Amino acid sequence: MDASLLSADTFNGNAGEQIAPPLQPPGTDMTGICFRDQLWINSYPLDRNYVFDYFALSPFYDITCNNEILRRRSVHPLDHSQLSKMTGLEYVISDATEPNFFVFRKQKRDGPEKVTPMLTYYILDGSIYQAPQLCTVFAARVGRAVYNISNAFSVAASKLETIRQGNSMLHLSTTCDAKSQNEPSESKPASETVDLKEVKRVDLILKSLYSKLPPAPPPPPFPEGYVSQEALGEKEEEVGTQGGESQQPQIDPIIDQGPAKRMKF
Repeated sequence: MDASLLSADTFNGNAGEQIAPPLQPPGTDMTGICFRDQLWINSYPLDRNYVFDYFALSPFYDITCNNEILRRRSVHPLDHSQLSKMTGLEYVISDATEPNFFVFRKQKRDGPEKVTPMLTYYILDGSIYQAPQLCTVFAARVGRAVYNISNAFSVAASKLETIRQGNSMLHLSTTCDAKSQNEPSESKPASETVDLKEVKRVDLILKSLYSKLPPAPPPPPFPEGYVSQEALGEKEEEVGTQGGESQQPQIDPIIDQGPAKRMKF
């Protein structure tokens, strides 16, 4: 017996009474919907021959597609040789791992070799879902990343505010300590400052006292035979200009003769 005929009779019977096919085309974004008919799964095997009939029960199915026209003609709805001769919306199985996983692609056919993919649906262990579009996935990922980054900046800003408040309190306490340390030094008397008038007055007193003192006595005369350093230097210069040999300077009788030969005055 043809699977399409069996499925059509079934859908018009008990299963059709439970879930009526949609009268209007389904919406574009139905990713939040999950369809499952456990009664149908318990009654029929989920394979390539019956999986389209199961998919037609879901709200994702568009009753205006070319597959529905083939079903009404008692032709298998997934017959590619018949679908390629038609134009309009159609459903095809793009991937399948019986009996757990099936992928349906909704596409628009403009010619035998010209089709435009529109949406993708998949059946996983008897539950039918709409696969999200790539732009929706990117938008969700970007939105999540922006949300996490915004939260990270908010947490960092709160931490910086706490650090700034802590630094302000530390600066305030340091300022108070510095002021408390500077108060005793500011209370010191101003006697440490130098008064120029007082210095000049002390200089005048010292000068007047110095003028009242007797003059200092003259230095004692040099002993005999002692030649002063000034005279010795002049003599060496004269000898150097004449080109003669320099004579040995006379020895100081007091300094160089030892303690036993010093002259007594």
